[in-house]
Amino acid sequence: MDLKTMTYLVVGATFALYIFIAIKARAANTREFYVANKGIHPVLNGMATGADWMSAASFISMAGLIAFNGYDASVYLMGWTGGYCLLAMLLAPYLRKHGKFTVPAFIGDRYYSNTARLVAVFCLIVASLTYVIGQMKGIGVAFSRFLEVDFSTGLIAGMAIVFIYAVLGGMKGVTYTQIAQYCVLIFAYTVPAVFISLQLTGNPIPQLGLGSTMTGTDTYLLDKLDLVLKDLGFAQYTIQKGSTINMVLLTLSLMIGTAGLPHVITRFFTVPRVKDARSSAGWALVFIAALYTTAPAVGAMARLNLIDTIQTGEIGAADGNLVIDERPDWFKNWETTGLLKFEDKNGDGRIQYYGKGLTDKEEAYGWKGNEMTKVDRDIMVLANPEIAKLPNWVIALVAAGGIAAALSTAAGLLLAISSAISHDVLKSTFTPNMTDKQELLAGRIAMAGAIMVAGYLGLNPPGFAAQVVALAFGLAASSLFPALLLGIFSKRINKAGAIAGMLTGIGTTLVYIFMYKGWFFVKSTAMMADTPEGWIMGISPGAFGAVGALFNFIVAYVVSGMTEETPEHIKEMVDHIRVPAGAGEAVDH
Repeated sequence: MDLKTMTYLVVGATFALYIFIAIKARAANTREFYVANKGIHPVLNGMATGADWMSAASFISMAGLIAFNGYDASVYLMGWTGGYCLLAMLLAPYLRKHGKFTVPAFIGDRYYSNTARLVAVFCLIVASLTYVIGQMKGIGVAFSRFLEVDFSTGLIAGMAIVFIYAVLGGMKGVTYTQIAQYCVLIFAYTVPAVFISLQLTGNPIPQLGLGSTMTGTDTYLLDKLDLVLKDLGFAQYTIQKGSTINMVLLTLSLMIGTAGLPHVITRFFTVPRVKDARSSAGWALVFIAALYTTAPAVGAMARLNLIDTIQTGEIGAADGNLVIDERPDWFKNWETTGLLKFEDKNGDGRIQYYGKGLTDKEEAYGWKGNEMTKVDRDIMVLANPEIAKLPNWVIALVAAGGIAAALSTAAGLLLAISSAISHDVLKSTFTPNMTDKQELLAGRIAMAGAIMVAGYLGLNPPGFAAQVVALAFGLAASSLFPALLLGIFSKRINKAGAIAGMLTGIGTTLVYIFMYKGWFFVKSTAMMADTPEGWIMGISPGAFGAVGALFNFIVAYVVSGMTEETPEHIKEMVDHIRVPAGAGEAVDH
């Protein structure tokens, strides 16, 4: 069976499964729409959390970043997994015990203020929308290759699928759909990794293959990759290229951003008891580890395969045999999407791919510069099976997995946005007399609107999927995480301190991001250079969230010390939240 037919069958079958689950598990009331009636088993919730977490950034983009950045990209692995440890220990059980539907609801109660609730809603929407832009980028990449259309058309098709099952099912439908999506995506990620590891090293376990010797040689895979990149004028794969301070701050930003992301926290509101929240976090780490320990191997092997496929021979060959006469089929397929391009600068009909520092060879071979004018890093995982010439069913499976990863997280984010608007802004603040039916309708309308906005922004994202997601983590880290942590562990912080802290954290982080990414993501000639040399103290926009969080903590403490003390009944509430007894029932004031 040809690749196109196979891909349509596999991806179509997964779509049918997702929509069937959404219809069967359709939310009938707000409790099911927001928190799946608090009836999800912790193991299943851990699996759904894993799918919610392993987004387009994890499935599609992270290995691409690792492939091109090597050692420096390890911060994504450390930050995103480490954040779950913080979430399990510091936030999830206490927020579950409080028993509300949303993160802004907790902040509104803890800081006894609707203003604090609305500020939290603003922070949630800004962070979640930024995050979902990254998912839309991943959806566009996956659908464009699957449908063999341009990126924009693929994105619109993906938006339609998200609309059908997320708007219909709510948290209940999304949870069970995400369980199915986890099974699809983890199978789709590991199977080709096993094939490629066997091809390159003879070891079927990718995690071990990364540290093994190449088949038929005594050369280790990473040594081979370092040598090839060095010969081509690129930086070696295994050396640190960025500044240490930026790596530390980016890791910290990703960690506390993970613990502060509303769509992740909300998953722990869906379990029956407080201890199940901790158990869910543990199971989520187990399910996530299956992909995150495989990603480094996928990234390294994809980079090596890319180089070997595009060009052959060794650097310095007498006839300039660092080129090939014809683009491979996989290259032509991805050119259709617009995400991979080359320009024949010297008119020889062949592709030259090399980095800096090869001036002598440029002159000797008549090269006119690197002819790979665009290699979107988000294509690496999806293209890897094609590059390695794996069977068509494996390539189709990877396409289905990439789409599942992007759809699962997009649905969770959109649900968090719609819940904040319908429950925290409308029901709890401006229209308290809404009926349950009206609130459910408002939630679905809000989600539909969020899909449209995110899709529009996803057409022109400010970076690769993982880079955009890193910005979202920075926004959550600088705004919501300090308010949640202080709300649980400090009775001293009052409403004035929390509000001032959140506004300071998200404000400074947004300004820093816009300085380099453009105001409202529109490029400007006045924009500062988005390079390590142009960053203040070498801190990238994605890493600034940790600095914004520090500003948040400082302002919250200073303002709280200068204003009236936290009321006694709030201090009692904080004590109650931290007492490890009882599950807490969902309440709605």
